[in-house]
Amino acid sequence: MTIYLDIIFLENLLMNYIILFGTGAVQKEKMKNYKLIISSIIGALYAIITYLGIIPAYSSLAMKVLLSVIMIYIAFDIHNVKKICKTLLLFYLVSFATGGLALALLYLIAPQNIAFKNGVLVGTYPMQITIIAGFLGFCIIQYVFKVHKKMLKADDLICDLEINVYGKTIHTKAFIDSGNTLKDPITGKAVIIIEKEKVESVLGNAKLKIRLIPFKSIGKQNGMLIGIQAKFVRVVQKNENEVILENVILGLYDKKINKNYSALIGLELLESDCVKV
Repeated sequence: MTIYLDIIFLENLLMNYIILFGTGAVQKEKMKNYKLIISSIIGALYAIITYLGIIPAYSSLAMKVLLSVIMIYIAFDIHNVKKICKTLLLFYLVSFATGGLALALLYLIAPQNIAFKNGVLVGTYPMQITIIAGFLGFCIIQYVFKVHKKMLKADDLICDLEINVYGKTIHTKAFIDSGNTLKDPITGKAVIIIEKEKVESVLGNAKLKIRLIPFKSIGKQNGMLIGIQAKFVRVVQKNENEVILENVILGLYDKKINKNYSALIGLELLESDCVKV
């Protein structure tokens, strides 16, 4: 069987791009096409090096994991270690789904033209199979995550907050809202939205540094929240996971948020560099 390096490169380039795009789409990452292509090229070049056996150490498990991290970092520009690990797991999940489908289709259509060399799948099979497998794998992962998201109950996303502002402690409940991406325009820090009446006991403190936080909402194109800084916020989730967020900005909301909780905390904030424990 004659195998051409350019075919191996193109097949891996295409599959890497599909996997990276699927990973970003499921995780709702902001994606730039040129970064996905650069990352895919690096993965395709690795496949060539591994296939030729130029550097045997490159085929080790550690190198494969390191390559995956590098590809994720380049494709999505993620700097948070926790988020990199989360994206890495999702990247492998999408890879297994698309790769498994591709292998199944190949064995059904043309098993005689398949071969493995140095851990790299090679063969003279139609490029369409790679595209079909990638598309089907992406659709399956999207469907699974969509169903899983619907199964999550709202109560599972409610957590307890212990807020410390200038020595005073405030206890309340918050909803973990992935749609809350509000940030302080000056520091760029994520903001926890909380009912104003919950922190009225500290508003008379002369040392408070007040800031204005612009926001947009349905029915009100532009608005402004008063923001104050909390020394720390302890977050306790339903699964007993506990994190402490330092130097968090609180956005004070004049109206009632919900009868079951009085604050909104963004999922992004729980995965940010503010997390201490």
